[in-house]
Amino acid sequence: MSDIPAGTLDLLILKTLHTLGPRHGYGIARRLEQMADGVMRLSQGSIYPALIRLEQRGWISARWGLSETNRKVKFYSLTRTGARRLDVERALWAQSAALVARVLESES
Repeated sequence: MSDIPAGTLDLLILKTLHTLGPRHGYGIARRLEQMADGVMRLSQGSIYPALIRLEQRGWISARWGLSETNRKVKFYSLTRTGARRLDVERALWAQSAALVARVLESES
């Protein structure tokens, strides 16, 4: 995975589940890579620890199901707590991005 700010992957996963609904880990990773236009590659070593962390925090839930290829996989869904957290994280991201933009655009 290319370097992204800490915590950003969690935000991207929450947003993906909010937008697309339940997905398995591989599907989430591929969707994020698709949206990144090749700038970001996600390995199992990054996506699955993030999914476990989000599930432990109660922001997502998991249930077993069958993939498109009939393999048994966990499907992850956004919880109500996760939806509220997504709103908080989006606001924090907007504040951080605005701060960085102000500094980079300043003349002094």
